[in-house]
Amino acid sequence: MRLIAGLGEADRHLTQRAASRIPPGVGRLLSAVEEAAESSKLWCGAAAVMTAFGGRDRRTVAASGLAALALAQLVSNGMGKQLVDRPRPPEEWIEHDEVEDRPDSSSFPSGHTAAAVAFTAAIAPTWPLAGALCAVPTALVAIERVQSGAHYPTDVAAGALIGLGSAWLTRHLPPLRQWL
Repeated sequence: MRLIAGLGEADRHLTQRAASRIPPGVGRLLSAVEEAAESSKLWCGAAAVMTAFGGRDRRTVAASGLAALALAQLVSNGMGKQLVDRPRPPEEWIEHDEVEDRPDSSSFPSGHTAAAVAFTAAIAPTWPLAGALCAVPTALVAIERVQSGAHYPTDVAAGALIGLGSAWLTRHLPPLRQWL
C-alpha cells in the first residue's frame, strides 16, 4: 500500500511541476507535436515518407512500425482504458488552459505515448536514422501528455511499456513477421 501511495504522490508532484514549469513557447511546440500525432497522423506520415524514399526493405520497416502502432493502440485504447477507469488529473493541478481540451476517456494508459513508442521502437533497429528522427517527436508527445494535464506520468510510463512490448512482438513473433 505504501508503494501505491508513493506512486500517487509522485504522480501528483510531477504532474503539477510539468504543468507549471514549461515555458509558454515550449508548451505551444508540445501542443503542435501532439496535434500532429493525434489519430496517428504523424506516424502514418513518417511511414509514407519512409515508403516513398526507400526500397522494399524500407517499406517493410514502415509496415512493421504501423503494425506495432496498431497493436499498441489496441492494447492501450481498446483494452487498457476499458479495464482501468482512471480519471484524468484534477483540473486544479493544471495552471494553464490546455486542460480544457483533454479527452473524457480513462487516463490510463496513454494511447498517444503507446503509439509513438511502438512505431519508433519497431523501426529503429532496422533503420536507425529514421528511428532517431522519430524519437524526438516521440519524447515530445510523452512530455506533452503530462504537461497538458491529460495524463499522469505513470500513464505515460505504462503507454511506453505497451509501445515497447508491441514493437517487440511485431518484430519477433513469426506470424506477424510473415504477415509483413
